[in-house]
Amino acid sequence: MSEKSLIVIPARMASSRFPNKPFALINGMAMIERVWRIAKAVPDADEVIIATDDESLKRFAEGFGANVMMTSSSCLTGTDRVAEVSRALDHQFQIFFSFQGDAVLTPPWVVDALLKTMKNDSSIQIATPAVQLCGQALTDFIASKQGGSSSGTTVVFDKTGKALYFSKALIPYNRQEHHQDRVIYRHIGLYAYRAKTLQALSLLPEGVLERSEKLEPLRALENGIPIQIVQVDYKGRTHGSVDRPEDITFVEKVIALEGELLQGELLQGELLQGELLI
Repeated sequence: MSEKSLIVIPARMASSRFPNKPFALINGMAMIERVWRIAKAVPDADEVIIATDDESLKRFAEGFGANVMMTSSSCLTGTDRVAEVSRALDHQFQIFFSFQGDAVLTPPWVVDALLKTMKNDSSIQIATPAVQLCGQALTDFIASKQGGSSSGTTVVFDKTGKALYFSKALIPYNRQEHHQDRVIYRHIGLYAYRAKTLQALSLLPEGVLERSEKLEPLRALENGIPIQIVQVDYKGRTHGSVDRPEDITFVEKVIALEGELLQGELLQGELLQGELLI
């Protein structure tokens, strides 16, 4: 029997940096609805659920047609919220995808690549995407890191795609002065998990490396849980999410320049499952 996958969108209203963030409008549509519509356009997703502890968000999401599960207010992270959903539903779904409710620029085909990878190889416990940086994007990223920026995570992996390490630093270190031929992969913070792995991971304490880098995937590596890196192509789209109110201006500029991720019918509500603007 083939495995079934569930995209879970963890969402909370009490963000200290951006209260009521799920309701924030981007080109006239609430952020949470935008992410839900992206998730609904992923062909290999069998179902999509919004997980929240807020009744007003539940009512709002159900109003645009979403399935919603109420979760505990004690969940400290989005991963904790997704793990709670998995404990309730692992008899129905075997693969759980954590899709942050502010990831409004994530192409559906990136999510689909992770789900396909998990469904095609039952030995993979966790999968996460990475993008090889090239040209101007590589030059700008290196300059940003050399300037002391903590934005953006890099990852190195072995020949089979298993992650070796994630860092806010620029890895691998380059002993050469020139970087034209340098191979740098930027990690995209999206994760697909097998149910039991997710549940076990959520119960593990924060590790030394995770505490130092402030990167969740290091908890898995510190505990010997392998992570499969899936190389993805954004096909010219810009990566980004909304952490603070001022990020909305950036996101709207990206959409104005590159166009909407979804066909007009999908964006406006006529859900045509799997029809992507690629």
